[in-house]
Amino acid sequence: MTGLGALIADWRELFAWPWWLAALPLPLLARWLLPPARDGSAALKVPFGARLDAVAAAGGRGLRGGGAGWLLWLAWALLCLAAARPQQLGDPIRPPQVGRGMMLALDLSGSMSEQDMTLGRRNVDRLTAAKAVLADFLDRRVGDRVGLVVFGNRAYVLAPLTLDRDTVRDQLGNSLVGLAGQETAIGEAIGLAVRRLRQLPERERVLILLTDGVNTPGTPDPMRAAQIARDEGVRVHTIAFGGDGVLTLFGVRLPTSGGAEVDEAALRRIADLTGGRFFRARDTAELAGIYAEIDRLEPVQREGKAVRPRLERYPWPLGAALALGLLAFAWPRRRPA
Repeated sequence: MTGLGALIADWRELFAWPWWLAALPLPLLARWLLPPARDGSAALKVPFGARLDAVAAAGGRGLRGGGAGWLLWLAWALLCLAAARPQQLGDPIRPPQVGRGMMLALDLSGSMSEQDMTLGRRNVDRLTAAKAVLADFLDRRVGDRVGLVVFGNRAYVLAPLTLDRDTVRDQLGNSLVGLAGQETAIGEAIGLAVRRLRQLPERERVLILLTDGVNTPGTPDPMRAAQIARDEGVRVHTIAFGGDGVLTLFGVRLPTSGGAEVDEAALRRIADLTGGRFFRARDTAELAGIYAEIDRLEPVQREGKAVRPRLERYPWPLGAALALGLLAFAWPRRRPA
């Protein structure tokens, strides 16, 4: 049974539809099983009728003699061969796969509601500005597996790593200030993102963390989380986000009421420790420029699964069958003595 299965598998490698080869003996079966045609004059005269009669008569004698009959039998065999779709396996190829595994960590603490950003000539809060820039960033990351982590008192995964950037964009759009709490658990956000990135090859693990605050006391230490990220081969790019104060109607900037300023020193150490980069964005334009710079990171290329393309070879027997049919039609008719 094993040998029969191997034989069938070999036939499947050579032909896409091998069952068409079973049609080869159909003309013989028709000749043996069907009654002979009654002699009589044709009820309908057609052009080239005599020539068609000669080809048909030659086909009837083909197994016992030469002439056009053998051409017709061979043409039929080639037609069956073409119908079985002969194929040839090409050389193995490994298509390159381009892209990274990228987690986006977004701060949803209470200070992200400060309206010290400008978007489209109107004042907006920090979260609205960040969401607009991130949505544009997602549009350019074709081929990446992207996930979304939000953090406040705790860190949560809103979108796991996926190629469906539209889903990530929808979850980003539904994010609200305070959704994860009012505080800033930076260390927990890094740790959660690292756990999600472990499933990917080491050279492709990237985390982009945006925050406007300081890690909340009592939550996991960001530096300890950064050490784990380094050990797991995750590069962490950190973005310190926040303006210099709220612009009043009189053009005077007042200090924000969001509490402590962003901890630039800690974010810089996190980036340096993991091989990433630290950025400082004070307005929407600077934030867009930062994400554009991150977007210029060279993608990691890796070989995909080897595939062998199937090359169709049916045109050859099909063309040969057509040529033999035309030759049989043009074969000189033997005149009766």
